[in-house]
Amino acid sequence: MSQMEVEIKIGGRSFEVACQQGEEQYLLSAAQLLDTEAQVLVTQIGRMPEARMLLMAGLMLADKTAGLEERLREAQDKLKAVEGELSELKAQPAPAPEKVEVAVIPDDLTDALAEIAARAEALANTFDEAQAG
Repeated sequence: MSQMEVEIKIGGRSFEVACQQGEEQYLLSAAQLLDTEAQVLVTQIGRMPEARMLLMAGLMLADKTAGLEERLREAQDKLKAVEGELSELKAQPAPAPEKVEVAVIPDDLTDALAEIAARAEALANTFDEAQAG
């Protein structure tokens, strides 16, 4: 791949930077991050020597990166712990099925209740006929 020159702006200043063809977008994205930090410095402090501005902006980015790396390590540690717990749970035998008891009504009781219901129905019909007549 051939190299090419890309113009980037950081802190209101232009720079020509070489990069491999096809990597321009990565360079522009990185320059944008650095420019964001440099703009903060320019706003807070005002004009300063180029080297100092770039150093300070780079240090601010490095500080943010270090914080993100720490958060990433914490997240990875938490993930490992959760994966360990998951592995332990998967390794455990499945719980025994819960025994559920269902009452069984004996057939003779069902027959007796049906007979009582039929008699009650007959009495109700007799009562209704007596009331009507």
